[in-house]
Amino acid sequence: MLGNRDTSNMKIFALNSNKPLANEIVQHLGIELGKSSVKQFSDGEIQMNIEESIRGYDVYLIQTTAQPGNDYLMELLIMIDALKRASVKTINCVIPYFGYSRQDRKARSREPITAKLIANLLETAGAHRVITVDLHAPQVQGFFNIPVDQLLAIPTLSEYFIKKELKDIVVVAPENNGVVRARKFANTLDAPLALIDRNRRSSSNFHQSTDIMGEVAGKTAIIIDDMVDTARTVTSAAKALIEKGAVEVYGCCTHPVLSDPAVERIQESEIIELVTTNTLDLPERKRIDKITTLSIAKPLAEMIMKVQNNESVSTLFDS
Repeated sequence: MLGNRDTSNMKIFALNSNKPLANEIVQHLGIELGKSSVKQFSDGEIQMNIEESIRGYDVYLIQTTAQPGNDYLMELLIMIDALKRASVKTINCVIPYFGYSRQDRKARSREPITAKLIANLLETAGAHRVITVDLHAPQVQGFFNIPVDQLLAIPTLSEYFIKKELKDIVVVAPENNGVVRARKFANTLDAPLALIDRNRRSSSNFHQSTDIMGEVAGKTAIIIDDMVDTARTVTSAAKALIEKGAVEVYGCCTHPVLSDPAVERIQESEIIELVTTNTLDLPERKRIDKITTLSIAKPLAEMIMKVQNNESVSTLFDS
């Protein structure tokens, strides 16, 4: 439980996407989850009911946009509207995994900027603040006209690897746009940095050419990314590193999206261990021995309390 801080004017509600994480967060805060229910009519329409008085409270609503992301997004929007109509003081959306953040720009003609659309929907529904973890594209923060606090998982991930006491580490960015994240992670581990430069892709998204920049021969490589979705990137990177002389390869990421057949690819790959966080709640069938899940609940609870008490949060999202 966090320090003796006033929680009398706050309520925390959880929808259906990641209740285990929500339960951990309230345990750290020393309070109980707010009482609400989410049901569906026979045609799939969502019905929301808040089962206690919340007038005048600061409300923190925990909902990650995991699969099925569209359903969970609708739950979130409907709950925000319900809270607004119940006369709460503020609505703070805690979205550990912010879906659609990969669609942050027009990469081709006639494409939507869906991350901006989601920001508009949240604001229009009535959200006052968003708290999230490791946005795929940091510029998504600029799509909002409300405060967005982004927690970084690097301290949680690096602490785990420091305790493993691995030798001759090299941190690897699996793609060009992951260099900033990898450099921060390498700094925390006091390790050199390498980059896998994938310079051509076909229409099927398969990597056609791979160059490794940096020394990896004889080293223990740790690949870091913000998410693992199909696992093609991280497993092909692991194979390339072994071919270039790396002794062992570990992987780590914040968001274990793990769309099929990601788990099978990880199981069959050269990766010794994939370390991730619980921003998404993995179903039992995806909890294989090669995947280690770390909890992000305590830093999220600390972020919530700092916001509630109007304290600086910079120490939590700077690493």
